[in-house]
Amino acid sequence: MMRCFQISVIAFFAFFNTLLLSAQTQQDSSHVLPQVIIQAFGQNRQQKEVSAAINIIEQAQIERYNNTSLLPAINSTPGIRMEERSPGSYRINIRGTSLRSPFGVRNVKIYWNDIPFTDPGGNTYLNQLSYYNVYSMEVIKGPAGSMYGAGTGGVILLNSLPDTRTAGADVAYQYGSFGLHSINAQVRTGKEEHHDIFSYSHLQSDGYRDHSNMRRDVATWETRIRINDKQQLSASVLYGNLYYQTPGALTRAEYNNNPKAARPAAGAFPSADGAKAAIYQQTFLAGITHNYRLTEQLQNQTVVYGAFSLVKNPTFRNFEKRTEPHFGGRSVFTWQHNIDQTGLQVLIGGEAQQGFFNTKTFQNKNGNPDTLMTDDDISNRIISGFVQTDIRFPFGFTINAGVSINHSAVTVTRLSVPSFIPLKRAYNSEWAPRLALSQKLGSHMQVYTSISRGFSPPTTQEILPSTSVISLGLEAEHGINYEAGIKSSWLQQRLYIEVNTFWYQLKNAIVQRRDASNADYFVNAGSTRQQGIESQASYYWLRNETGLFTQVRTWAAYTYNHFRYHDFKQLNTDFSGNKLPGAATNTFSAGADITTKPGLYTNLTWFYSDPIALNDANTDIASSYNLFGGRIGWRKTYHKTTLDIFAGADNLFNVRYSLGNDINATGGRYYNTAPGTAYFAGIIVRPGF
Repeated sequence: MMRCFQISVIAFFAFFNTLLLSAQTQQDSSHVLPQVIIQAFGQNRQQKEVSAAINIIEQAQIERYNNTSLLPAINSTPGIRMEERSPGSYRINIRGTSLRSPFGVRNVKIYWNDIPFTDPGGNTYLNQLSYYNVYSMEVIKGPAGSMYGAGTGGVILLNSLPDTRTAGADVAYQYGSFGLHSINAQVRTGKEEHHDIFSYSHLQSDGYRDHSNMRRDVATWETRIRINDKQQLSASVLYGNLYYQTPGALTRAEYNNNPKAARPAAGAFPSADGAKAAIYQQTFLAGITHNYRLTEQLQNQTVVYGAFSLVKNPTFRNFEKRTEPHFGGRSVFTWQHNIDQTGLQVLIGGEAQQGFFNTKTFQNKNGNPDTLMTDDDISNRIISGFVQTDIRFPFGFTINAGVSINHSAVTVTRLSVPSFIPLKRAYNSEWAPRLALSQKLGSHMQVYTSISRGFSPPTTQEILPSTSVISLGLEAEHGINYEAGIKSSWLQQRLYIEVNTFWYQLKNAIVQRRDASNADYFVNAGSTRQQGIESQASYYWLRNETGLFTQVRTWAAYTYNHFRYHDFKQLNTDFSGNKLPGAATNTFSAGADITTKPGLYTNLTWFYSDPIALNDANTDIASSYNLFGGRIGWRKTYHKTTLDIFAGADNLFNVRYSLGNDINATGGRYYNTAPGTAYFAGIIVRPGF
């Protein structure tokens, strides 16, 4: 069956390519699509010219779903999977990175408006951003440490607003299944020299499962000041207040009997409701960015930020309270020069982060802290410096080479133990090089190949797991990634096709384990081999036409993963050769977007996932599933005011599946049921000033 599926997908892409290449190649110049510019690695080039596997998710792709989450837009692209164990609880899985993420976002570096959003402990509170805090994103898949430091999974660059900002306002309201309510308001003031954006968003839901309520409020202020022709200053300030209940994972029998149920009481452990299991999370972040063009050839961008997070987490086993203040900055000098027809660009920069965390663990008494178990101060420090050179020869050949040197250290002081001597761990200075070569083949196609090395030290949550053991013996994991790909754009950019293949060797892989009491802990698991193919294609059948249909676009994305443990033994059990749990072998998504002159539009999406291994032994498997959803609406502009009225449904055929499995869970508690059929409807009003 798997072989038939792969053959059918390949045949689809072959037919898609042949059909479109046979289409009329002479198009009106007014129908040429705008260029997609990539910011990653400081290249500022068209998507088809960048020698890296990067997923671009723009506003149009984000807005075609339910306007509450980035998840469906991310999952429609190849090589990355966003998971939601319960409303508000997210994980990011890039090429198998969820292996070490029982919860939260780890092993993936994230920036928001150029500000490091990943804290120095290696954790990212992605759930603290609302849907409306992201306008576009770039996902770098695989090691990118040559410029972005720690993280073998990849990097995500988030931007909240477009480069061009006009005065006006947005007001949006949405209602949906399971008690969904969403409100967003934004006001934009000022002119080109100085403008401000104030926004507030509120989201609440009762959840599909029992004990899965959530509520999130996010307020932001963003400003940009043009000091003069050479200098520009911008700032981003965010405050988020998030609460969500955690229903816990189910066994297969519980999942089949009542997929909406929360985890029941078991043995000495209370039920999810009895434990009042939940996350209370507040985050404040403020960052300032200064862009300075020193000369025509030399410019600098410097970012400084400070952040504070407060997290309270009553669980089945305990009650955890974390305070996490941290600060840092990043500075990059860019020098560009042309020698005859050869372009040269050199980037030199550095990044540093320092955290002063405190984690207290109590016994949980009906959702309240009881007896103190541990009280730990954690000091995290990360420092990196990097240099990157980009040479573009006139015959279409490009060399992109970079390297970084990175230092990280952690100190843990257990205040709950008298006369405790602080434990320190300074990880070896890590070199992270990257070399990429690319060659244009005519004006429509580019081939590229790259090799890169990445590393990832253990995160704070891995050093201090729920077993209360301080795990400073964990080693950083290291990986070497080999990659090759082809990118092509045809028919005046109406057709875009991209295919890449990778071979990734990871050593000292950090994986999660659970003891007999279901407490998580982490070990270095030997080595893995992660190989795959990622492909995507899109075509605008119509664009900016004057007839009834003004735009018609179809797209598809396919991912093949061959992820295996290469050398991994646990006590007397040898898992070598087994599939890595948490990743499907095949995934496929496709969709169609249609817009009409009267303003009516529709967005249709289909997604398929292969079965997923749930444990290292591969004895338990989550079933494959197909999802179908869509959105219809009417969007029109009158006298500078745009009105958008829409409605839609997710999981239209009410498929039962788990979106975010607890891998290697004790007692087979793997399943976090995703919502069944969910309907939504909303209205957006955008008056212009």
